Amino acid sequence: MKLCFASNNAHKLEEVRALLGAAFELLTLADIGCLTDIPEPFETIHENSTEKARFVWEKFGIDCFADDSGLEVRALDGAPGVYSARYAGPQRDSNDNIDLLLKNLSGFTDHHARFITVITLVIKGAYHQFEGEVNGKIIFEKRGSHGFGYDPVFIPDGYDKTFAEMNIEEKSKLSHRAIALGKLNAFLKRM
Repeated sequence: MKLCFASNNAHKLEEVRALLGAAFELLTLADIGCLTDIPEPFETIHENSTEKARFVWEKFGIDCFADDSGLEVRALDGAPGVYSARYAGPQRDSNDNIDLLLKNLSGFTDHHARFITVITLVIKGAYHQFEGEVNGKIIFEKRGSHGFGYDPVFIPDGYDKTFAEMNIEEKSKLSHRAIALGKLNAFLKRM
């Protein structure tokens, strides 16, 4: 089955390919000739995930899926949430985002956070959504060189390593994206 993953993020693409395996021919936005940034105009992760998939389906007519993810920190009332990638500004710099997060979280004793991913699949014009989440905590030192985004400061519950200290195989067993992709994969296999 040929599917477009509505992203040009190399890190996400690596995770998705590792999780979906060879059962699908995975195309990127570049593969289908989409060289523009897909708009993310909404205030929720669910709506932005839907918008990205809708954009690809309507403009290119190819079965596709899109994800939107965010880090929600309880002490910060769910921030950065839908703004996770651009928390510190439009430059979308992970180190700037982490630095701002740690600055805003300083002084709080509650460091509970969760990563959430929403995947929207469009097959022949029908929309389906799959969600994954993982709970954990924020630490105040960056650890590890794998992963991306907030991975160096997020430790999932039950573990003593950050996502950035885990290799892709370890992270793929428990990440928010892995959970959502597992649901997507199970759905596609039933088709």
